[in-house]
Amino acid sequence: MTEVPPTFDVAAPPPPTAQVAAYLAARMCHDFISPASAIVSGLDLLEDPTAQDMREEAMGLIASSARKLADLLAFTRVAFGASASADTFDARELEKLTRGVFAHMRAELDWEVSVEGLNKPSARALLNLAQLGGAALPTGGTTRVRAVNEGASTAIAVDAIGPRARLRPEVLAGLRGESAEGLHGHWVQAYYVHLFLTDAGGRVFADVNDERVVFAATVPL
Repeated sequence: MTEVPPTFDVAAPPPPTAQVAAYLAARMCHDFISPASAIVSGLDLLEDPTAQDMREEAMGLIASSARKLADLLAFTRVAFGASASADTFDARELEKLTRGVFAHMRAELDWEVSVEGLNKPSARALLNLAQLGGAALPTGGTTRVRAVNEGASTAIAVDAIGPRARLRPEVLAGLRGESAEGLHGHWVQAYYVHLFLTDAGGRVFADVNDERVVFAATVPL
């Protein structure tokens, strides 16, 4: 297992806070725009008098896209910290949020979280690392998510196994707290994980092998 320590690349200083916020906003808009556009396309078909034979397909497109958008919104509200009023999250609710996102991924979810509740940084880490694990399996596979309390910390492990499992360099850079050129939508989520875990006194690890990507984090209780 390769630890990703909370240090910055001296040659590439981290971007300003406002820029990080802009990258996060762009990332969320990117996630939401696809199902939202599909809903609009379905509505356009319903209104098109020459496409009435496609009414059933249009309704199916609207329903599936609306479900995806709702699942992403509910997940993002907790994963990116907008649900600030809660200090502890029920593991069953976190599972529901994660399964909602995985319903729109190729990867399968294997949920093996043995704790009943997680504090805010642990919950955020669990959701974000689970989503990163699913994204690491673009052609399918299984993402196993585990969390246990060990002493004064919560230990989180996400094990993504499948053909063509991969982890973008931008994600590794973000977990290290380093800047990265190129795909900031992939980088900023990992960098956000680095930021809130460092603030909470936690650590994050990553390991990449053939057909396997592993994330792990420890978070003080």
